[in-house]
Amino acid sequence: MSNDGVGLRAVMRSVAFLTAGALAVPALAGCSSEETASKPLAEQDIAPAARDQVADGGTLHWAVDAVPETLNTFQADANATTTTVAQAVLPSMYRLDENGRPQVNPDYLESAKVVETEPKQVVLYKLNQQAVWSDGREIGAADFAAQWRALSGKDSAYWTARNAGYERIEKIERGANDLEVRVTFARPYADWRSLFSPLYPKDVMGTPDSFNDSARKKLKVTAGPFRLEKVDRKDGEVVLARSPRWWGHPAKLDEIVLTAVPRDERTGALAAGDVDLAEIDPESLGRITLAARAGAKTGSTPLAGPGGLSAHGSGSNLGAAAALRSWAVAHADDEEAADDEADAGKKKREAALAYERQQTALKGFEVRRSLEPAYTQLALNGASGPLADERVRRAVARALDRKALARAVLTPLGLPAEPVGSHLALSGQDAYADNSGALGGQDTEGAEALLADAGWVHGGPVKKENADKGEKGEKAAGAEGEKSDKESRKKSDKEKESEKSKKESREKSDQEDSADSGDDKGDKGDDKQYANKLAQGGAPAGAYAPKGTPAPAGAATKVLAKNGKALALRFVLPSGPGSETLRTVAGRISSMLAKVGIRTEISKVSDESYFKDHIASGQYDLALYSWPASAFPATDARPIFAKPVPAADGSLNVEQNYTRVGTDQVDQLFDEAVTTLDASESRSLIRKADSRIWAAAGSIPLYQRPQLTAARKNLVNAGAFGFQTPVYEDMGFLKKGAKPASGPSGN
Repeated sequence: MSNDGVGLRAVMRSVAFLTAGALAVPALAGCSSEETASKPLAEQDIAPAARDQVADGGTLHWAVDAVPETLNTFQADANATTTTVAQAVLPSMYRLDENGRPQVNPDYLESAKVVETEPKQVVLYKLNQQAVWSDGREIGAADFAAQWRALSGKDSAYWTARNAGYERIEKIERGANDLEVRVTFARPYADWRSLFSPLYPKDVMGTPDSFNDSARKKLKVTAGPFRLEKVDRKDGEVVLARSPRWWGHPAKLDEIVLTAVPRDERTGALAAGDVDLAEIDPESLGRITLAARAGAKTGSTPLAGPGGLSAHGSGSNLGAAAALRSWAVAHADDEEAADDEADAGKKKREAALAYERQQTALKGFEVRRSLEPAYTQLALNGASGPLADERVRRAVARALDRKALARAVLTPLGLPAEPVGSHLALSGQDAYADNSGALGGQDTEGAEALLADAGWVHGGPVKKENADKGEKGEKAAGAEGEKSDKESRKKSDKEKESEKSKKESREKSDQEDSADSGDDKGDKGDDKQYANKLAQGGAPAGAYAPKGTPAPAGAATKVLAKNGKALALRFVLPSGPGSETLRTVAGRISSMLAKVGIRTEISKVSDESYFKDHIASGQYDLALYSWPASAFPATDARPIFAKPVPAADGSLNVEQNYTRVGTDQVDQLFDEAVTTLDASESRSLIRKADSRIWAAAGSIPLYQRPQLTAARKNLVNAGAFGFQTPVYEDMGFLKKGAKPASGPSGN
């Protein structure tokens, strides 16, 4: 997952004020409208095709972020590739459907159901009689029992990252025959379907040594449509080969090769033919879309740079030669050009020709798009500082136009731009309901009233050291924020006057863009510009990261102050090339907060330290990162929103609640939801918990993350999967002359 995401399982309405700053939380009981099933905002886009249309054989080269450090999904350093391997080679009792709902996996289970509730909950699993491990041994109770003992948390010798659910099991035993497994729970467990997916063989789970080490580098015994052939860390590859012991539909592909390719190198890898399938960024989307459109025009030549400059419709009157020269000049090395113009000119031509060859190769690909089962949120650190006051957190939330933020990110990509209304589920999932009304929508006056009630006054006195700090914060949030005060003092009077003029110009532009960020018309203008450019053959530079992203220094005419201190929040962001979207969103948020007098100081840190050294350790005021949705929120989301408690050593145990905001009521609702076996009642409790989480304003869900996947045009049953677990045995390349079934188009 990208650096704005955090792994789990490895997974506006108005509100009344009783008094100034006192939030009236709506009645939390479920209602009939909540019981109406929602639909996913975007369908999966995988070029579906019937198996008889898919050729037998072939190798799928699939770009991933990294080769896994471990193949054991229950260890702390498991990553997304660990999950991909496990899905392809190991049993899972349940799979997720297109709505993110767990469904029995018939390749392993005939049925699974609760057969007793008194005196204890008992679940009876009836296994598929053909289900065997690759060594020929039947999958059975011994494997279930070994996994339970390893993950129960009773033996600290097992280096487990999680044991949720397994600690509730009392015993596991054989049923009436070898195909039956009886699981008895010591305490009721609503999310029992989350267990044993994946299921490892007893050889892996049986002892601490085997659990800790044997499955890190290899999996000797598997039970899926593919088997693990090799892990090549030197070349950055994991090779999965068709399993001869698989009893289900045989895999169409001979091999799946998972290749580690950095995000910013994937366009080149696609063009070079090194990969067939890769999640990509919006810049690559523009290039592939441009190549496809140019290829559809007879006799046309795709000459376009990453910024969208094209001889075929960039909004410019440049001809092909001029477009080529313009792009080459923009990407040439100016210093070398000054030293040796002839040599620089040659390099320009070579670079442009290489780019043209890439564009020609990219004609064979399309972009399949959906929404990830994950959402991006604004996190507010409530441990200390101004955000420890719930009124200030609510003011931040009510200053935001979440619809405008969703449009800024998703509309240019051709995806539905609806803000996320729940912390615990996404649209399409059973537990989803828009509970944002517990906090309220965008309301500038309401935000200002909350700040005033908290004691933050416009134009209040500010101590000199704090005023200096506030000014530094303004610079840090603006375009020139990285220049130090020491450098500024060295400027001549003439340079200072020039800087002042430039700053005033920037501030005026920032204020205009700030107004646009909270205005439908402004966002529609950006979206229309992008759509026009895309229709002509390319995405314009800045379409995905629009102008106005720096926080304006002069948007608020007066400083909000309290006890001699200005209200300024440290907004921490990752600095890597894959985080442009987060920085764009952060700029818009800063503009929105400036309207109510809240200043932000943008602090860019390395990707490596962003989460560990800042988010997890609480060294931030505001931050943007993502959580994946879970089919089992009562289990998986609880540690994210649990109330922090003091540890024995005096530290604060926050589990995964990095905002440090929690309540006893939320904890109680989670506890009730996870022990309630009635599905409807459990859903209602989850929705109540979500309303309480909204009211506490520790985190503000913004939008569902885009999922952009470049795929070779003849590759089917693969792409942007959305909620659904991939069906690896159905992936493959179309037979000659065959066509995929109708579905969402890639371009």
